[in-house]
Amino acid sequence: MVARAYTVAFVGIEARPVEVQCALSAGLPGFAIVGLPDKAVSEARERVRAALTAMAIALPSKKITVNLSPADLPKEGSHYDLPIALALLAAIGAIPAEEVEHTVSLGELSLDGSLVAVTGALPAAMAAAEAGRSLVVPRACGAEAAWVGAARVLAAPTLVAVIRHFTGQAPLEPAEPGEVREDTGGRDLADVKGQERAKRAMEIAAAGRHHLLMVGSPGSGKSMLAARLPSILPPLTPQEALETSMIHSLAGLISEGGISRTRPFREPHHTASMAAIVGGGRGAKPGEISLAHNGVLFLDEFPEFPRPVLETLRQPVETGEVVVARANAHVHYPCRFMLVAAANPCKCGHLADAARACSRAPGCGEDYLGRISGPLMDRFDLRLDVPPVAFTDLDLPDGGEPSAVVAERVARARAVQTARYEGSHARVNADAEGAALEAVATPDAEGREMLLKAAERFGLSARGYHRVLRVARTIADLEGAQSVRKPHVAEALAYRIAGAMALA
Repeated sequence: MVARAYTVAFVGIEARPVEVQCALSAGLPGFAIVGLPDKAVSEARERVRAALTAMAIALPSKKITVNLSPADLPKEGSHYDLPIALALLAAIGAIPAEEVEHTVSLGELSLDGSLVAVTGALPAAMAAAEAGRSLVVPRACGAEAAWVGAARVLAAPTLVAVIRHFTGQAPLEPAEPGEVREDTGGRDLADVKGQERAKRAMEIAAAGRHHLLMVGSPGSGKSMLAARLPSILPPLTPQEALETSMIHSLAGLISEGGISRTRPFREPHHTASMAAIVGGGRGAKPGEISLAHNGVLFLDEFPEFPRPVLETLRQPVETGEVVVARANAHVHYPCRFMLVAAANPCKCGHLADAARACSRAPGCGEDYLGRISGPLMDRFDLRLDVPPVAFTDLDLPDGGEPSAVVAERVARARAVQTARYEGSHARVNADAEGAALEAVATPDAEGREMLLKAAERFGLSARGYHRVLRVARTIADLEGAQSVRKPHVAEALAYRIAGAMALA
């Protein structure tokens, strides 16, 4: 007799079904696991054996063979412990085999039989729902997996509890979805003195998910502004929360309390490798750009990142998807993020400061910002020169708008865009393209004339032309205007052309 249990193998954010087959046969006692397991899966036999011994369950003196099918799919991770244990218990008749076959399970076993949290519970719940099966996970993963309402999720603290559930002695109650509310740390836009133009640019970027580049001398407030960006972003919609949490689940970033509706804010150091930013390494894991999906990727000291790392951002910024290609796998990860970059104008940082001018100007600034290639620079919708704040401004009383007020305007603009793009692939103005962009962002006659003159005078590329239209549409949404007019185009051009001249 062959007993069967079911689990999943992760390929990117996709959870592929795996059938765990267990057979007992005559011969020398042994315990073998086949089916392309990695080291962690091969060690499962020792954890399963120790857990069953702790529960006073003796293994038969037979040859035990566990096959993970399909056998050509690599199996990685410790979450195979629980399905292997269930298949073995069904094979020896300790639990009903037909009950086990109607469930998908994953979990790591401790030597005393308790279940340890594993990554990937959310994608596994999606796979269980598609297969029409229940899902059994460790208790710490229950609040996360239960977000998939189409699957019945059972969260157990120990293997004993799972056995008692299958034998009908103490059925497990379905897990309830949990939500974690993250604190932004009390960071508020009102803390920033001056920099009104930079605050306005951040509001526009947040409303339309536009990419933003800030260039300014050290201490001008670039990092301070970026750190307060999450306080004006709207919370994740249920669909966005599910998409983002599936990636975070694979990366082990979801806590026991459940998933979060706060938009991701990732800020990797400039020494991060290409695999850390884009994804890859052992198992082709998601990188920072995927972990920032539906949120913000903040790259401080932007020119200090290695040139190859910066160039790999060009395609993901444009398409919203990254393909991690390896010899044995091609893994797709979503990465629809808002890129916010900060840079000094030159190596010493004081190129624009007349009192502390660099002796190597202007070559110093050209060499430093020249590390950012033209095609990558062209992908920034908003380019902003952030001047230093005067000491007299620091003594002024708080008078700026708090984040809550700005967040309300951003939320209203996002709601307008959600209604506008309902039923299409686009969600915000930054996603609009082709005929959809022309339909919603074509300016009036005066605005069109201004845009055409600016495009000819300053040599805007076709990409730059369309990005100005998207920003103008967002500015109109913040104002509550139905159409794009000349003032909206003028402001959008100011952030693109003035920024380009400052960078030059």
